[in-house]
Amino acid sequence: ARAPADLRVFDDPLEALDAIGAARRANRALPPIGLTSGDLVTTLGGPTCTQLASDVEALNVKVDLGAALIDGNLHWFLAHLVARRSWLRGRVVVVANGAFLGPWNIAPRAHPGDGLLDSLETMAMPLSDRWAARKRLTSGSHLPHPDITARRSKAAQFEFTEAMPVRLDGRLIGRARSISVRVEPEAVDLWL
Repeated sequence: ARAPADLRVFDDPLEALDAIGAARRANRALPPIGLTSGDLVTTLGGPTCTQLASDVEALNVKVDLGAALIDGNLHWFLAHLVARRSWLRGRVVVVANGAFLGPWNIAPRAHPGDGLLDSLETMAMPLSDRWAARKRLTSGSHLPHPDITARRSKAAQFEFTEAMPVRLDGRLIGRARSISVRVEPEAVDLWL
């Protein structure tokens, strides 16, 4: 399709996330968003390019938006929320709107337009199993695993006994003891 004249193009997905957050906080409609890179672009199989401008042909999709209430503060994410201290020990929580986290196909069933969030959680996974799972992350073959709980839902709640570092689309938001997530279906007019 032809990109709209009011398309806002971002090379950095975090800048797009800032624009989305600003619009949501101001109770304004979300602008059409153009992305040239990032985990959501990888998930959708879109080209990673150096330029995307209005009045050019581009792939247009409506994608879901993740909303996260983190210790009472509302935030949004396009691709994923990660709560963990370490990948190799302790509790790890991933809530994915898209399949990819960097080179890892961490949530292979996740699709940003299906109206669901994919949650992966592990607590007491032995170190040897974590190393084995980590080696299979690029292919997405780490699932199913008896020590990884995988769910697909419109909303989820997570409580932690100690405050856990939380990242949204790779950005450290802070530490939290309580996280509630929900999906906003087809909330973003995305252009690749």
